[in-house]
Amino acid sequence: MDKVIKVILLTNNQKLISEIVEIGADIGEPDCKLIEPFEISKGHSLLSWMIDETNQTEFMISSDKIITLADPNSELLEKYYQLTK
Repeated sequence: MDKVIKVILLTNNQKLISEIVEIGADIGEPDCKLIEPFEISKGHSLLSWMIDETNQTEFMISSDKIITLADPNSELLEKYYQLTK
């Protein structure tokens, strides 16, 4: 199965690029797994998400914290793949 890489806009206006997997969960439980997420900053710089707080590379998040998902442009996708190889 191919990886699903998306640009993710969170309710706090953070923009991430990440592999995302939908997980079956009970109501109120986190139902999306983010694998190797990076925060997108000005100039399309990518910074590991929560790098100062944890060494973890997989995070569970509730879909109600996500405003929208979109396909990344080729520039962002290339940068993401370079950082995750």
